[in-house]
Amino acid sequence: MNKTIDYYNENAGNFIDSTRAVDFSDNQKRFMDLIPKDGTILDFGCGSGRDTKCFLENGYQVEAIDGSEELCKAASEYTGITVKHMLFQDLKEHNKYDGIWACSSILHLGSDELIVVLQKMADALKDNGVIYTSFKYGDFEGERNGRFFTDLTEESFEDILLNIDDLVTEKSWITSDVRPGRGEEKWLNLILRKI
Repeated sequence: MNKTIDYYNENAGNFIDSTRAVDFSDNQKRFMDLIPKDGTILDFGCGSGRDTKCFLENGYQVEAIDGSEELCKAASEYTGITVKHMLFQDLKEHNKYDGIWACSSILHLGSDELIVVLQKMADALKDNGVIYTSFKYGDFEGERNGRFFTDLTEESFEDILLNIDDLVTEKSWITSDVRPGRGEEKWLNLILRKI
């Protein structure tokens, strides 16, 4: 994980340039439609701050965290809120959020860690709360382009979810990468609900 965080600290500017201006409104809207008005959202691995800013502008109470200190600084400046420097494994909230947005973030965890962190996310949600998360589509687990990735399919994600009592998949869909020149890359998008 540390190598992945080092990557984001060293490449923060390029990463922000390639992600902040991307139109992610379809997925943002799909998620916000499931969150009560004035609801609380945790942006879990907020990166550039793009989605945090969107949620704030739509009237939600937003907390944001990231493991990269450089991205925390940039996202704090961009969103006007303090983005907390924190690792996913350090989430300790209970029954606090209406929604957790984990866009292209927890995919940097190994599958064993993913089980632990998804349980922490479930614990942090209010009853009936929702999680949006996304993974590169496939069956690779390991280092790629200086970062660690766990790629998943619908089936392999459901195998992970069997280990978590109170989360169910409400919806899943496949999209193409929205960044210029990356359209051939496929993503698994998931809405999970705490039951």
